[in-house]
Amino acid sequence: MSQSAVPGRDTVWLWFGRTTGDRPEAARRLLRRAGGVLLGRAEAEIRVGRDAAGRPFVHAGDAAELPVSVSHAGDAVVVAARRAGPVGVDVEACRELPAVALARRWYAPEEAAWLADRPAERRAEAFLLLWTAKEAVGKALGRGLRDGGLGRRMPRPDGPGGPLRPVPGPGCLWVGHPRLTGDAAGYRVAALAGGPALFDAALAGGLVLAVAVGGPVDGVEIVTD
Repeated sequence: MSQSAVPGRDTVWLWFGRTTGDRPEAARRLLRRAGGVLLGRAEAEIRVGRDAAGRPFVHAGDAAELPVSVSHAGDAVVVAARRAGPVGVDVEACRELPAVALARRWYAPEEAAWLADRPAERRAEAFLLLWTAKEAVGKALGRGLRDGGLGRRMPRPDGPGGPLRPVPGPGCLWVGHPRLTGDAAGYRVAALAGGPALFDAALAGGLVLAVAVGGPVDGVEIVTD
């Protein structure tokens, strides 16, 4: 895949890497790469770090800034970047968990009821699809899951005529509706679930990932480190 930004095109970029232990350094490496590509600078000119609230930042020497978001799951490190506006990303490893009990504790009642109706073998994935969407939107809003973020209603990732529609391809891909409600009004969510084939076999194990942006975008580019 060509790692070059297209002028005038509002694209969400997802950089995937892996680490054997130093996740912060792996994230910094991907953030510098994102800054070099999308700000059009040498990576040596890119400054990365975290602000007073703990949010990651990327900028060049002339103060040109790039909206970014970072997430980790096991040895996977993911950086999302977008030139034209806010972006948030969250990734979780697929695993067994008490999905129904957790949903009834944290999610809106209709979300918990929807999850309980899923086949038993799909409930953990359904729980994580909603969790990562909530986290990604919260990051794009700049506050994560604080202030009731787990209760923020997300579009359900299924159903004809529903706000998310399946798209053919490796793993599963749902493209979100642009009209979320409440404090996330106007945001769009894309949720991805699948095994290594979804990410060009670059990462081991199944992953669930969501990326959120304010308003529509032209596309998503996936780059493996």
